Amino acid sequence: MGELTQEHGLALLRQMVRVRRFEERCVQLHTQGRIHGLLHLYIGEEAIAVGVMTALSDEDPVFGTYREHGHALVRGVDPGLIMAELYGHLEGSRRGGSMYLFDATRAFYGGDTLVGGHLPMAVGMALGDRVRGRDRVTACFFGAGAASEGEFHESLHLAALWRCPVLFCCENNHYIAEKEEGRPGEPGDIAASVASHHIPSEKVDGMDVVAVERAARRAVAAIHGGGGPYFLELETYRFRAHSALEPRRYLEETERAYWKAHDPIKGFTAMLRERGWLDADTLSALERETAEMIDAAVAFAEADASERGAAVSPVG
Repeated sequence: MGELTQEHGLALLRQMVRVRRFEERCVQLHTQGRIHGLLHLYIGEEAIAVGVMTALSDEDPVFGTYREHGHALVRGVDPGLIMAELYGHLEGSRRGGSMYLFDATRAFYGGDTLVGGHLPMAVGMALGDRVRGRDRVTACFFGAGAASEGEFHESLHLAALWRCPVLFCCENNHYIAEKEEGRPGEPGDIAASVASHHIPSEKVDGMDVVAVERAARRAVAAIHGGGGPYFLELETYRFRAHSALEPRRYLEETERAYWKAHDPIKGFTAMLRERGWLDADTLSALERETAEMIDAAVAFAEADASERGAAVSPVG
């Protein structure tokens, strides 16, 4: 990516706002008892999904985590179908709820409730492309907790050995469930683990959507150039607890205040305003468009099955 343009900047902001507002509505619906079960929120981490997937083509396979609403939305999975899945309807993405979003038509292969369980699948997808001579990059998102799993090292080792075109995206939000990163038994220095497999890697500010996109574009270019796998450690922070049902008592107020000051949406909005690329009317229109999209998704999810039809949402 060259210099950021107004058009591209507004497009990045639009995507991040869509993810944030969608999940904020999900919190309301969950509190009201209209969405049931576990709900792992992506609030605070939006810049990663938007930045990375902006650097991918529509044909590049994507594997998400169980914190995957943002990945699915940015990938272009229909918000109506996502909401229907959260409501538990057959017309959803047909996997089993919040942690199992899936849409093969968008090359989005969903998350995995087993921490790190999707890493070998991503390597397998990339290996298949290499064997068939398909010029694609498989992107695999996962949290820092996966770096403690055996699949992590096995997947990195095989990807490096077979020079698989896979982009590993570690969303390091500094917590592994309710435990703070770096405590006994946790992965520790992830970069050192990656270096031991001789895979090129970068540590990136995951709260800066422009920095994320630029790093992702460098990684994708290197992979397309035959360099094999690439690893991005994206430092970020989730503003909510591990899941919507849990209290946030273990998240210290001073820590939360620090990261809130680095909110990816507020920071990027301020930058666009400073450049004269975003005014109040444009922002209001963006928020209004987003609210209408979410309202339509909820209406689709809450409609009678006969009204929803055969898994086709009018939301778009």
